[in-house]
Amino acid sequence: MEAIGLAPQDIRSIDDLRKLPFLTKDDLKAAYPYGLLARPPADCVRIQSTSGTTGKRVVAFYTQNDIDIWDACCARAIVAAGGSKEDVVHVCYGYGLFTGGPGLNGGSHKVGSLTLPMSSGNTERQLQFMIDLEATILCCTPSYAAFLTETLIGQGLRDQIKLKAGIFGAEAWSEEMRGDIEAKLGIKAYDIYGLTEITGPGVSFECAEQTGMHVNEDHFVAEIIDPETGEVLPEGAKGELVFTCISKEAFPLLRYRTRDICVLSRKACSCGRTLVKMARLMGRTDDMLIIRGVNVFPSQIETVLLRAGYPSNYEIIVDRVNYTDSFEVRVEMTQEMFDDTVKRIEAREAELLASLRAMLGISPKVTLVAPRSIARSEGKAVRVIDKRKI
Repeated sequence: MEAIGLAPQDIRSIDDLRKLPFLTKDDLKAAYPYGLLARPPADCVRIQSTSGTTGKRVVAFYTQNDIDIWDACCARAIVAAGGSKEDVVHVCYGYGLFTGGPGLNGGSHKVGSLTLPMSSGNTERQLQFMIDLEATILCCTPSYAAFLTETLIGQGLRDQIKLKAGIFGAEAWSEEMRGDIEAKLGIKAYDIYGLTEITGPGVSFECAEQTGMHVNEDHFVAEIIDPETGEVLPEGAKGELVFTCISKEAFPLLRYRTRDICVLSRKACSCGRTLVKMARLMGRTDDMLIIRGVNVFPSQIETVLLRAGYPSNYEIIVDRVNYTDSFEVRVEMTQEMFDDTVKRIEAREAELLASLRAMLGISPKVTLVAPRSIARSEGKAVRVIDKRKI
């Protein structure tokens, strides 16, 4: 602050936040473990940690009041999905250092719902408890929800479940994937957003309108910036999401750059909530692939695949051969597609290539593979394999 000539009295309103410098994950790593702790360790009751998908882990600290606020934020997400104390909430996000399980677990308790703290893995047990205990709300990653759906249908158990809603987050997913899960499970699928550095899931949540996630603005102030210049952009502009914590005690980050790309809107919502909405994530500035000079987001590829009727199991493989990028999309076929003739499968590959070229402006190699031949994930799905040494 001193380096840029900024004093505390210069911050008098939310609009003045833009005077503050940004905080990044690199700053958190440099301050590891206690450098950004704002309360004595004796005042803290828990740490959580990032999943490590973008490198070295980062730890975040919580006082009991921070935990109480986090529980309340996740409770709002459950209530917005139609949850109440009459519901059975099946939580199969991972527990432990990952925030998914503890966040939705605490939110479910706050609502008063019967909570199944299943964690991830052991799919057979997941299905047994889901059916026997008549779970009504499922909380997990969208890729695991798709896997559970596939397994339920494959084992002929689809009609034995009581689910009415799902709260899915921790990874990017498309409207097409939502529609596919909703149709096959007979539920409403709600998005939820969060990141460990800010609090975990519950920073924002989707309501019944399903047109974006309401940010819990009484705890987190959201901005959209130009990721290149840092300039604050107006409502409706696409850019990088930045958060400032205004109620956290142990780890209250100021203007933290999430690297997530989205849009904010204050358009009136039919649910009656007046909290600003953030659109479904459009990718990340650090997950974006640059292939032959073209910016490619995995979410774009998923949209094309699901619109064309393919399952949500695919891999993007990028490599560099003789100084030129190679780009392959491997996609599972449905059983019906797999029964086609070789000529018809080749035609499907050509059709999918044309659709991907139209979306991306670049032509990948498209390879259709047998059903269930791509490894499943019980946590965050690994969609991108980048073999380039760049």
